[in-house]
Amino acid sequence: MWMRAVQIAFVYVGTVVGAGFATGKEIVQFFTQYGAIGFVTIAASGGLFIFFGTRLMMMAARLHARSYEQLNSYLFGKFGFLVNIFMFIVLFSVTSVMLSGAGAVFEEQLHMPAYVGLVLTIILAFVTMLFGLNGILSVNMIVVPMMVIFSLAIAMMNGSDVVWTKPPLAAFFSPFSYVAFNLAMAQVVLVPLATEVKDEKTIRLGGWLGGMLLMFILFSSHVALSLLPQLSSYSIPMAEVVKRSLASFYGLYVAIIYGEIFTSFIAGVFGLHRKLALFFRQPFFVLVALLLAMYAFSLVGYDALLTVLYPLFGYMSIIFIFLLFYRKMPS
Repeated sequence: MWMRAVQIAFVYVGTVVGAGFATGKEIVQFFTQYGAIGFVTIAASGGLFIFFGTRLMMMAARLHARSYEQLNSYLFGKFGFLVNIFMFIVLFSVTSVMLSGAGAVFEEQLHMPAYVGLVLTIILAFVTMLFGLNGILSVNMIVVPMMVIFSLAIAMMNGSDVVWTKPPLAAFFSPFSYVAFNLAMAQVVLVPLATEVKDEKTIRLGGWLGGMLLMFILFSSHVALSLLPQLSSYSIPMAEVVKRSLASFYGLYVAIIYGEIFTSFIAGVFGLHRKLALFFRQPFFVLVALLLAMYAFSLVGYDALLTVLYPLFGYMSIIFIFLLFYRKMPS
């Protein structure tokens, strides 16, 4: 039971920790920019991740849902069809953001052309998708433990220099919009995973472990980012933090950042491919066309996509977690 629960937790973390989270940009936008109140809102986010993530997986398991569309149809009723169309657009857009983030890692941190990162990510995603859900599990079992270890090292090497100021009203809404957005996206992998596991005790334990790990990584990243001058000027602020405090491990951490972006990217590709393959019944060609379309969309630019899409879809996903709370748990 424990091993399966750890797998669930790592997939949960790996799916949520994407381009904005792993690079620090998302943490700055939702938490660190508000100063010390970020500690409170991060704690609230951790609780929300535990409660709603576990409830989502429990609901999926009891519905025997094999895709996010079945869960959304239960939550939204007669509006489920429209919501699934909306989710497809969101999923495609945000997964393209992850691909764009991979290009940003190569361009800003490795001083290589962005298209090198884009092409490499597409090739690795194609290979991973050949193994389906097992491929996603394997990637997360490698990347997430490394991310947790580095987060612990960063927390130990950095103190906190945040100050308490009167926060804007938006700071108190950030945990809800942040968790809503990420769970709405994570369901594409968590739903079929929960249905495959079936055992509710294992699912609960996996949800708790995953939520706690997410909160821990958020806390350690927030502490480190609060010490970085000119915070908003970096596309990948966490890499700058590591360069200052753990310089000898900088190259390895850039690889971990890339790995976390990749785990979220393949989660999105998995959900989109599963849906499209049902319509066109040519899985191989659907996968190739999907990856090429994402490559074209990712060229819009990492920062522009992240800044516009994340807050917008975060607030629009609030209704998702409201219904997740409001709907009765299937028997």
